[in-house]
Amino acid sequence: MNKVVVGLSGGVDSSVAAATLHRQGYEVVGLTLWLMKGKGQCCSDGMIDAARLCEELAIPHHVVDSREVFQKYIVDYLVEGYGAGITPLPCSQCNKTVKFAPMLSYARKELGIEQIATGHYARVNYDSQTDRHQLLRAIDRTKDQSYFLYDLNQDVLAHVVFPLGEQTKVETRQMATEFGLHTAEKPESQDLCLIEAHGSMQTFLDKYLAPKTGDIIDPDGIVLGQHEGIHHYTIGQRKGIGIAAAHPLYVIGIDAIKNQVIVGDRHHAQNPDCIVKQINWVSIAEPTAPIHAEVQIRYRSPAVGATIVPLEGDRAKIVFDEPQLSVTPGQAAVWYNGDILLGGGVIE
Repeated sequence: MNKVVVGLSGGVDSSVAAATLHRQGYEVVGLTLWLMKGKGQCCSDGMIDAARLCEELAIPHHVVDSREVFQKYIVDYLVEGYGAGITPLPCSQCNKTVKFAPMLSYARKELGIEQIATGHYARVNYDSQTDRHQLLRAIDRTKDQSYFLYDLNQDVLAHVVFPLGEQTKVETRQMATEFGLHTAEKPESQDLCLIEAHGSMQTFLDKYLAPKTGDIIDPDGIVLGQHEGIHHYTIGQRKGIGIAAAHPLYVIGIDAIKNQVIVGDRHHAQNPDCIVKQINWVSIAEPTAPIHAEVQIRYRSPAVGATIVPLEGDRAKIVFDEPQLSVTPGQAAVWYNGDILLGGGVIE
């Protein structure tokens, strides 16, 4: 019988992933990573729901205390980033350093199991011609989470199963009801667990970063107003700047050394290109020449045409077909060929 370790957060998606594999005849073991205390998935509340699900399915449930790892690689990483004036993307970092690789390692070393599964909306395909595992978008484009998975390596992709990748969220809810799972009516979680636990990103950051008043200036250096901390702002932000103007203003720069927030109009907020670092080539080997692809610079942004020019040291220059708004340092740029995720990295 095939054995699989399923990551359980206590939400409906991971619950249906586990129930689906169980019904398909897999020997399923539930695994919950305890990331932090509090309400929401990945917290102590989520562990209770995950444990209850394992009781319903009559499968073993393991809990791993990952709070120190989460603190180091996610909380400290976020606080340091925002304090330096960038906007880190915690979800892809968490998937790489806290969730998938540690889950696979635990499954192998502690349980002797070579497969893991999660409730993410994505797909994996093995390409025999290139001998690589390809990461693909989910069928349900509105729920596709491949963007957050761009940093997974070939070993993880070779041993992961995404049972929900071929179905829609509506179908997942229906299946939860059909399976009789107590999570069937559980409300949708936030995209970011820290927001779910703390109420907002600002509330979370204010716990770690003290208010520090500084100037909000225009591109010419003229002071337009005051801010109470650069960590409250992100490149491309338009709402909540607190400056009255005749035309919309965008955050176009954050100077951590001078403690200044720079704002400008839409023209100033557009970028024709950007540099990306820490690149992970996922579905293809690193190219030696520029390639054209569809690039996504935020989770909720549409993919747009661009040329990726490889540079030395796991870096690349992305030249957009048309200038883009909100090209934000710290966020991920991820490029696709149709449904196939080719690679991605961190905007420098």
